[in-house]
Amino acid sequence: MTRFGATILDGDGHRLSTEEKAFFRDVNPFGFILFARNIDTPDQVRALCNDYREAVGRDCPITIDQEGGRVQRLRAPIWREWLPPLDFVKAAGDDATRAMYLRHRIIAHELRDIGIDSNCAPMVDVADATTHDFLRNRCYGDDPITVATLGRAAADGMLDGGVLPVVKHMPGHGRATADSHFDLPKVDAARDGLGTHDFAPFKALNDLPMGMTAHLVYSAIDDQAATLSKPVMDVIRTDIGFDGLIMTDDISMKALSGDLGTLSRDALDAGCDVILHCNGTLDERKTVAAAAGEMNDAAHRRANAALKARKTPDEIDISAYDAELKALLGGNLHGQ
Repeated sequence: MTRFGATILDGDGHRLSTEEKAFFRDVNPFGFILFARNIDTPDQVRALCNDYREAVGRDCPITIDQEGGRVQRLRAPIWREWLPPLDFVKAAGDDATRAMYLRHRIIAHELRDIGIDSNCAPMVDVADATTHDFLRNRCYGDDPITVATLGRAAADGMLDGGVLPVVKHMPGHGRATADSHFDLPKVDAARDGLGTHDFAPFKALNDLPMGMTAHLVYSAIDDQAATLSKPVMDVIRTDIGFDGLIMTDDISMKALSGDLGTLSRDALDAGCDVILHCNGTLDERKTVAAAAGEMNDAAHRRANAALKARKTPDEIDISAYDAELKALLGGNLHGQ
């Protein structure tokens, strides 16, 4: 049985080079991720997605960050623009649950149309007054029950549209007062408070097929960043009860220190299933792929279960969805 490489990787540009194709064929990453530098036209993105799938010889998952607001790779004038999630939820008011479903069903439609079948959302980190600005308006709210409800609506919209959701950032990034792209946040909250507040939305969504870790320290549990911490991964698997495929957040982020090979091995040893590495050189990708190797038995099982969660989307009338969402938002289509 062919094992997937325990990586999710990216490419440099609008199409794969000969060297990239050969590398991906050899290391067989589980999937790929796209960034703005990979996006030009719909036909170009379809061709790039075909490049990836031809390189590994299978219908591998291809993901993207299409949250809305600052974090969306597909943009106008070709694709829809979206308000940041927190602003969108406020605009929708009492209709936020339905609006979040429609938003993510429309996003899924746009993604599938160009060959993308996964999205790094919903983000169910619970905001509070101290949440760092890099994260705050990407959140869905400051109440765990509301966040879980809206996260479920977002996930259902994507699943119904044939797109695998990736719930993030496990087990909760909302208390971070630093930007983990540049620094390692430390959370000193008591364990009980984390369980009833930060971890609660992830427990409510523990049946989703894929999840992403948080790069921050929970001092009540361990002094290692969650991505590299076996005690934190045990919390995710046992207390939260998540048995989906867990990918790291991008291991090239500055929150983590050390060489990429060691970080990759440490994250897998802690209990992550697959290493996400983004925005590096081809040599750095090769280092990560060599260190990560192939998925272990448990990761391979979870990966196959995630792939089975991909649905063939039903045909929908996008104009009708747009009209309904416009009405829910008081005439402000897509919350723009």
